[in-house]
Amino acid sequence: MTEIETEPETETFETGRSAPPRIKVLIVDDQPLVRRGLSLILTPDPSIEVVGEAGDGAQAVALARRLHPDVVVMDIRMPVLDGVGATAELAAEAPGCRVLALSTFDLDEYVVGALRAGAYGFLPKDSSPEDLGAAIRTVHAGEAVVAPRLLTRLISTYVRTPGGARTSPAAAGDLTPREVEVWRLMAVGHDNAEIARDLALSVSTVKNHITSIFDKLAVRDRAQAVIAAYESGLVTPRAPHPENRTD
Repeated sequence: MTEIETEPETETFETGRSAPPRIKVLIVDDQPLVRRGLSLILTPDPSIEVVGEAGDGAQAVALARRLHPDVVVMDIRMPVLDGVGATAELAAEAPGCRVLALSTFDLDEYVVGALRAGAYGFLPKDSSPEDLGAAIRTVHAGEAVVAPRLLTRLISTYVRTPGGARTSPAAAGDLTPREVEVWRLMAVGHDNAEIARDLALSVSTVKNHITSIFDKLAVRDRAQAVIAAYESGLVTPRAPHPENRTD
């Protein structure tokens, strides 16, 4: 499998000052066409620099030691060393190098395995280029990111209120009816665009509602808001999916 390395580039403004450093990204996938496609998607982004490609987890770890990427976009199912094993090695050896797992197989055990190994996020490969770029920036900032549909499935599987009792967050009563509806849609896995479409709102209005929801519930992020929705009884855990995507 061929490893590809690229030389870092330096950009300057007309004033002669150095441009802000770009996020150095290493792409890891056992399919050359997928690696090349991801590289072509990310290269035009001025905030991202693709510094290399690797075809399996062992190559990824070796290349990361040399290139010191900020973010590794890591496939899960690969020969030699899979993405979970490579993520664990990178988490132990290079904690400053953050892994964003990316896989066609969004089976719950893969998501949990990657996150437990130290990945900062997990996206399915059918995510949009915009979502991928945003996820890389989020992971680079040290925050976790999981695709809404995967996050909701995980929480609905693992979150249970002890004894079946449900207690509403103290500030939930402060939410407006519209905020409650946005919260419910967020909790069942809708992203901002889907919420906007379902409620006939603009995406910016949805974002404002979500910011208000976070403040009123005293939660840090979307994951905590979803957990609060399950714990409050706003939504209830569903039975495990009888089928999983394998395409």
